[in-house]
Amino acid sequence: MQRNVGGIDRTIRGVLGIWLVVVGVAAALDDQRIKAVTAIVAGIGLLLNWGTQFCGCNALFGIDTTGDESASE
Repeated sequence: MQRNVGGIDRTIRGVLGIWLVVVGVAAALDDQRIKAVTAIVAGIGLLLNWGTQFCGCNALFGIDTTGDESASE
């Protein structure tokens, strides 16, 4: 997989991923199962994008936010 997530895009995905997991845990503690599962799944997805620096949707649409970071690879 070639990296296509970088810079501010990667930072935003990491922050939103953590925030969504926290929201999901709070919803689970409040017995709101659908909201909890939805938030946690979305958060984990964003954290996977952050960690792997790859997004399937970005690849599908030809978007690359890494800038010059991966130009030498």
